[in-house]
Amino acid sequence: MKAAARIVAEADGHGGTRLVELYGEAPLLPRRTGPSRVHLVGGAAGPLGGDDLQIEIRVGPGAHLTVHTVAASVALPGPACSRSLVTATVAEDASLTWLPEPIVAARGCDHRAESRVELDGSARLHWREELVCGRHGEPGGDLTLAMTIHRSGAPLFRHDLTVGPRAAWFSSPAVLGDFRCAGTVVVVSPSAVEPLVGEGFARMPLAGPGYVVSAVAPQAHLLRARLTP
Repeated sequence: MKAAARIVAEADGHGGTRLVELYGEAPLLPRRTGPSRVHLVGGAAGPLGGDDLQIEIRVGPGAHLTVHTVAASVALPGPACSRSLVTATVAEDASLTWLPEPIVAARGCDHRAESRVELDGSARLHWREELVCGRHGEPGGDLTLAMTIHRSGAPLFRHDLTVGPRAAWFSSPAVLGDFRCAGTVVVVSPSAVEPLVGEGFARMPLAGPGYVVSAVAPQAHLLRARLTP
């Protein structure tokens, strides 16, 4: 299955945001749930092996957009590898908050989840990604999370994580160890923070405005707690 969704937000000229385009094909169905808030509703199971899913997000100058998903995505096995790609562009004085539910690497899956974000100089970003290796009582499949953020055309953040049988190193102490959940939050804003290391998480300044939080946990709800300020 090939499917695409597109979300476009613009400033309304009165200090608010208007959603000028909401387009989706199953299983990617965007629904407006607030003046500047959208939830993606899954119109079908997946991603299944062989699926190619693409989401495009554009936030115009001065606009502010928050995107959620209503449930976790479960990457399932199929006749070929599956792929999901999220591309986002955030203009000057605009902000994007991306808060999906976790992606679950079901046993036997072969999935690549990629995100690419382009920020103009004064754009702000809050981007969360969470991964769960396998459903309850099963080992996880093969899955790669790949994220790239550019600011003013220059690289700001790049992070790849691969788990599954083909990446035996993912269970080493240098990656997930005995944990089955991993996640990242990237915040691009003028706020300055000091490095911080706690139980199962680390917060590190970016080489630019903002910081990244990386965390691991045995269960999804503990991962969310460690990623939430």
